[in-house]
Amino acid sequence: MNTIRVGVMSRIEYRQRTIAIASGEYTPSEDEPKVWFESLKSMAQVLGSENQELLKVILANKPQSLSELESLTGRAKSNLSRTLKTLEKYGIVELNKVNNMIVPEVKATNFHVEFGLNVA
Repeated sequence: MNTIRVGVMSRIEYRQRTIAIASGEYTPSEDEPKVWFESLKSMAQVLGSENQELLKVILANKPQSLSELESLTGRAKSNLSRTLKTLEKYGIVELNKVNNMIVPEVKATNFHVEFGLNVA
């Protein structure tokens, strides 16, 4: 499975970085994170133990629909849908439409986290 490089950066710093990239003042290197969280707390919400268990269930069972995943996990379909959309936003899962069914596919199982204090 893929490893995703994730970073933690304040919203202000992220905005400044985005402006610098857009203006050509800064070019991100290939090995920089592509996924950013505003805080360790927000990262923990997305990559917490409950979502890790969900990813393991998907990997082990390869459900072919949200209904099947609902049966496997005991979680409501609306909760699963919301969680999977968040995980998709961060590139952790991909939601594929097959025969009018949403089929989740895990894209990353390992995470390399980078963060530091920007002290001048």
